[in-house]
Amino acid sequence: MLGSMMKQPLLISDLIRHAARYHGDTEIVSRETTGEINVTRWAAVEDQARRLAAGLRKLGLSEGDRIATLAWNNHRHLKIWFAVSGAGMVCHTLNPRLFPEQLIFIANDAADKAIFFDRTFMPLVRATREQLRTVAHFIYMGGRDDEVASAIPGVIFFDDLVQDDPAEWPVLDEDTPCSLCYTSGTTGNPKGVLYSHRSTMIHTFAISLPDALSLSSRETILPVVPMFHANAWGIPYAAAMVGAKLVMPGPGLDGDSLLGLIDGQKVTLALGVPTIWQMLLAAAERSGSGMESLKRNVIGGSAAAPSMIATFRDKYDCETIHAWGMTETSPLGTANQVKGKHADLDADAMALLRLGQGRPPFGIDLRIVDDEGKVLPRDGSSQGALQVRGHWVVDTYFGMDRNALTDDGWFDTGDVATLDDDGYMVIRDRTKDIIKSGGEWISSVELENIAVSHPDIAMAAAIGARHEKWDERPIIVAVKAEGRNPSAEEILAYFEGKVAKWQIPDAVVFTDAIPLSGTGKMLKNKLRDQFGGILAERGT
Repeated sequence: MLGSMMKQPLLISDLIRHAARYHGDTEIVSRETTGEINVTRWAAVEDQARRLAAGLRKLGLSEGDRIATLAWNNHRHLKIWFAVSGAGMVCHTLNPRLFPEQLIFIANDAADKAIFFDRTFMPLVRATREQLRTVAHFIYMGGRDDEVASAIPGVIFFDDLVQDDPAEWPVLDEDTPCSLCYTSGTTGNPKGVLYSHRSTMIHTFAISLPDALSLSSRETILPVVPMFHANAWGIPYAAAMVGAKLVMPGPGLDGDSLLGLIDGQKVTLALGVPTIWQMLLAAAERSGSGMESLKRNVIGGSAAAPSMIATFRDKYDCETIHAWGMTETSPLGTANQVKGKHADLDADAMALLRLGQGRPPFGIDLRIVDDEGKVLPRDGSSQGALQVRGHWVVDTYFGMDRNALTDDGWFDTGDVATLDDDGYMVIRDRTKDIIKSGGEWISSVELENIAVSHPDIAMAAAIGARHEKWDERPIIVAVKAEGRNPSAEEILAYFEGKVAKWQIPDAVVFTDAIPLSGTGKMLKNKLRDQFGGILAERGT
């Protein structure tokens, strides 16, 4: 016997249809590449998305075709997302921060049929187009422009594609693919993760819950995390589901530009990686802004320093929510929302709880295992390899025959973590980054958090350097704060009493900049190549 309820497929087109019907007058504010501010509304986004879907069909594109974007967070990018996925095609967000060779590999691996591009990325398109084997259409995200037409022969203009009558959204199987994102691994070629309408819709429901990101129509949301970084953590979809106002920052991701949007648009929730918030805090300090409207910010991508969380809390009355996820988890895996039983924790205990990456929403399950694959206890202290399974977790990478899971059906994240009885997870390190000294593990994340809490340090990475006796010992590679000139000895002394004596780094090396990946993560493999032999060179 089966239940007797209506059954409708879970489709992304229903998100934008709902937003247009019930939140049609809610604003979408976006900064153009020219710096101008565009204001549209959810009803207009759906109308333009349906017209764009019709225009894509007219070009001969069909269901299953991969349609790429090289674009910032703006209103046209939002319309492309809903048009492509709603029409049954696959929206493939390319990361323009990757090396051209990686971008070419990804576009060819995905067999993209068309690429939408913002003006900023016109030189990148011009330099790579001859090597993009399957791309038949290059579509400029704007109106007719003679300079673009001259630089990109045969270019199509977005505004011309939205002139036809709006298409009707097709009824698709909910397991139809809707979007494609590639990992940003530092070794080997990136791998594609092909999301379905079903997985994306369930993820959208989950991240909107109060114990996840707690989204509603009352929010004004600033997704600083790019739409080409794990689908902007799903925020554009969730904003349509709940009918929130969206503020799209375009290319202006510096602190002053973001501060202007936060204060000018009365942003209540912002989301991004730690490097973004460092710039925002510096801008707020310079201007004297209190960022009164900003009530919450979500930090992901890498761990946030305790000092940053404390500054948002104590100076700006802004609650920081640590979150964790990855491309393979759509991406949200955990969010650090406090449980009811923790409401009476004292300030120090609450601050300590907030440092972790939080607990999973319904739909995600976590475990940690040892080197032999034995499941470890959820006691908050046992460290092991973090594994995940759930309704929006990858099964098989795009174009690969072999699945990406363990024999018993879990995905190995590559992180080292602890779990407690309440499900709170703390990332201790990446498997490849944890420092193993004399058989003992030292968390690079913990050392980095201490280093960047020093007022004279702007950015820091902890890596393992080769050591004759202990195999490797921790060192700190640091960037000095502007106008500051600390000595290595001062920084090393700062660690005393904060970690066990044997975990204190052996050296501090100052550098002008720490290399970052296309998603803002520190490239520690390059730092190990550059500085990994420094202790041996010094004879220590």
